[in-house]
Amino acid sequence: MVHSVSTQLAKIFRTLLYLACLAGASVPTLAQLETRAIANLPYIPFGVVSGDFSGNGTLDIAVSGGALSTLRGKGDGTFLKPVLYSYPLGIPIAVGDFNGDGKLDLVVTGALGDGGPSGNTVNVLLGNGDGTFQAPLVSPTTEFPTFVAVGDFNHDGKLDVVIVDPPYISVLLGSGNGTFQAPIDNDSFPGPESLAVADFNNDGRLDVAAEGYSGGSMNMGVLLGDGDGTLQPALLNPLNEHPYAIGTGNFNTDGNADVAVSDAAGVAIFLGKGNGRFVHGASYRTPIRGGNVVVEDFNGDGNLDLLLGGMILLLGNGNCTFQPAQAFPVDANGFAVGDFNGDHKPDVVALHSEPGGAVTVLNTGVVNFSPSTPVSFPSQLINTTSPFKTITLTNKGSTPLSISSIKISGHFGMGDACEGSVAAGANCEINVTFNPTAAGIQQGLVMIVDSASSKPQVIEVSGLGTALKLSPAALNFGDQKVGTTSPPQKITVTNESKSTVTFTSIGIGFDTEDFSESQNCGSQLVGGASCTATVTFTPTKAGPRKGSAFFDVVGGANPDFVVLTGTGTASAR
Repeated sequence: MVHSVSTQLAKIFRTLLYLACLAGASVPTLAQLETRAIANLPYIPFGVVSGDFSGNGTLDIAVSGGALSTLRGKGDGTFLKPVLYSYPLGIPIAVGDFNGDGKLDLVVTGALGDGGPSGNTVNVLLGNGDGTFQAPLVSPTTEFPTFVAVGDFNHDGKLDVVIVDPPYISVLLGSGNGTFQAPIDNDSFPGPESLAVADFNNDGRLDVAAEGYSGGSMNMGVLLGDGDGTLQPALLNPLNEHPYAIGTGNFNTDGNADVAVSDAAGVAIFLGKGNGRFVHGASYRTPIRGGNVVVEDFNGDGNLDLLLGGMILLLGNGNCTFQPAQAFPVDANGFAVGDFNGDHKPDVVALHSEPGGAVTVLNTGVVNFSPSTPVSFPSQLINTTSPFKTITLTNKGSTPLSISSIKISGHFGMGDACEGSVAAGANCEINVTFNPTAAGIQQGLVMIVDSASSKPQVIEVSGLGTALKLSPAALNFGDQKVGTTSPPQKITVTNESKSTVTFTSIGIGFDTEDFSESQNCGSQLVGGASCTATVTFTPTKAGPRKGSAFFDVVGGANPDFVVLTGTGTASAR
């Protein structure tokens, strides 16, 4: 009977809370997240944080994974080349000022093999204030840390960290010089995976929310802080789905911290009562499941929104509920949020693994771009102009979009481009060409000044310039009896630059057993000179056969390969 009454009271409380939430409903405005640039990394990244590490008012990023690197922001959503640190550091990473000098520092967990056989450390890299960092200051942990977050858990004005080092959730109090005191371990939460820090019972002390899985038990829970670095035993809320990450914020106007947990179905919302206890508010299914949870107001309406792994955005209504999920086409296995182009809108730097890179996803307000990825041109002969590639700009807002100007930088040009006003729901086109004057990878930006943003919207463009002209671009050998060899055909290779080109390899690709080549190019070709490659076709079987002749050079400024085709016919009896 007691259980039945308590269950009924819980249902009544949940209903009353839901009705109170609905009373504050508002209609959210749009938010549009667009991939605008990619910064390549020489390793697979998994952790990223943002901060003004160089002290110039522009957000930079630090990325952990196969290595640790920092990338200085240019202020337009793009970044300079990464600066790599050789220290053996782990993946979990966070940012804060750990020695009180006003310069941002990094805290990164130990890597396997670092700080002993298990890597049981947290490491602080003190910032120099110019974008560079000092060697790590090492502090031991009880077990190997898999997650790290930052906060002042004992109110002494020095930043502390809380980590997941299974089976513990541990607080390490900061000494104020970049090192930490011995960990204060708490093993009351089963199978902790990730954490969120907030004051969940409104007592002025930081608490910790956790999600995790252990022995078939799936939970979200809160460990209330005592204000001295210790955490009380966990207050558990059972989950219906396997959890992946957790975030916190006030999703209504009651002043109590709420929690969002990404799970195997989407995301579950838990509404805080203000005493460390929660009630399950709602769950939302999403097309991609799992990954990070970031709580931020992406559309500037004053309501907190949710950004989930796989770049899934749920706009908040400000009443404990959220709009249906929007999926943005970005392969993201982790991300950081910040204003990376100075337009006072939160943007995203997302990580993707193949190839390793940090993807800038700008909050463009109501402007949608297609293609959704940066525009890339194939190999183009120097001092020639490529065919157009078209970028379609769509106004997804409810009022006309005013475009003041469009400019392009680098080895690129524009034909017809959007101008004037774009009606609500309408689109226009920007036609871009690639005209390299030097060999190698060339990069530029399309810069659009419009009424959707206080700063220029940027679209990254890139292409590969090559000095080698191949003529013809294709060879067709027609029909050839299986086992017999065709008459030879020639490819002329001309160095259109004034500099010597060094070959790394010349050969045949695809159906390599059917085509063969010989050439007089040697290892180098001086500026203005030509050489010749001779190709023959000896089909090994009947039917269409395809190959390619390639001419690869030092530095990677390779021309497109010459396409080789022919058809093998049955042998004569």
